[in-house]
Amino acid sequence: MKVMTLSVDVFWSFRSPYSWLATPALVKIRADWDLDIRVRPVLPIAVRIDGFFKRVNPLWPPYLARDVYRLGQMQGTPIRWPRPDPIVMDIASGEVPADQPHIHRLTRLGQAAAEAGKGLDYIAEAGRVIWSGEVEGWHEGDHLARAAERAGLDPDTLERAARDEADRLDAAIAANQQALESAGHWGVPTMVFEGEPFFGQDRLDVLLWRMKQNGLRARA
Repeated sequence: MKVMTLSVDVFWSFRSPYSWLATPALVKIRADWDLDIRVRPVLPIAVRIDGFFKRVNPLWPPYLARDVYRLGQMQGTPIRWPRPDPIVMDIASGEVPADQPHIHRLTRLGQAAAEAGKGLDYIAEAGRVIWSGEVEGWHEGDHLARAAERAGLDPDTLERAARDEADRLDAAIAANQQALESAGHWGVPTMVFEGEPFFGQDRLDVLLWRMKQNGLRARA
């Protein structure tokens, strides 16, 4: 009897530190288990919900920074807030201008990589460039191109798709967001297995437990 490979959708944002912190574990899970991980990029909440950062509790941003840095230390994942931030915004006021020079390109690149079957590989490599602090000015030079190459993609093809197929990719990204909400959540990273959402990088063990209940097998 043929054993079926299980699959899980991963809703992921290039501006989410928790998405980045989940990524090394997702790469290891794929290496260890017979599992198809389907990355579905979404836009960050800063551009999806108008005025979001004007309404949050002012204690939340400093707590978030403390939390993500200690999590990175705990799990050995290098993390520093990106320079530049993928979202252009006034931190003090929470104002997010409509003109966003980075996040739409990034998310389109991620969607194009996912459609090429290299979604997890790409977010692992591009995420490291953006979030690890290993490079300055991740948006300049050939940093993202080299990340695409390490992920097994042709960077020129990827950039061309992000530029020339922007409307189609944006529609796919919007569909990803709708699928996330239909599964019962709104945040990232969220993993959805058989219609059940698992929100946060700290729910990967729970996700593995559920998938093992459904026949998840170790890779040979």
